[in-house]
Amino acid sequence: MGMRVLVVDDSGFMRKRIVAELNSWGHSVVGEAKGGEEAVELYRALKPDVVTMDITMRDKDGMTAAREILLEDPMAKIVFLTILQGEKYKAEARKLGAVGFVNKSDPLSLAEAIEQMEQHKKK
Repeated sequence: MGMRVLVVDDSGFMRKRIVAELNSWGHSVVGEAKGGEEAVELYRALKPDVVTMDITMRDKDGMTAAREILLEDPMAKIVFLTILQGEKYKAEARKLGAVGFVNKSDPLSLAEAIEQMEQHKKK
């Protein structure tokens, strides 16, 4: 059946790439946001199963947007999809309650993270 996904990235190229990958895995992209502010608004409106969230964005960074989403919905499933690989970022993502932290250059890791959530959702 696939998961309903909100894709958040300030790069149009990356959003297209992520959407194509998610669609190829059978997931449904219900929305795309190019910044943290838009991500919070779309999350409220769409209530997706999963959010893929970039960290560095112009208007509101992904950590701040994720924090706002999780304050409103502690059950939100957020996977950070970023090129930033420092342990500091991974630790902050875990502390926030993110369900994943994936390198943008490794789309299979994103597929695996979402597949695990989908399997858990079915139980």
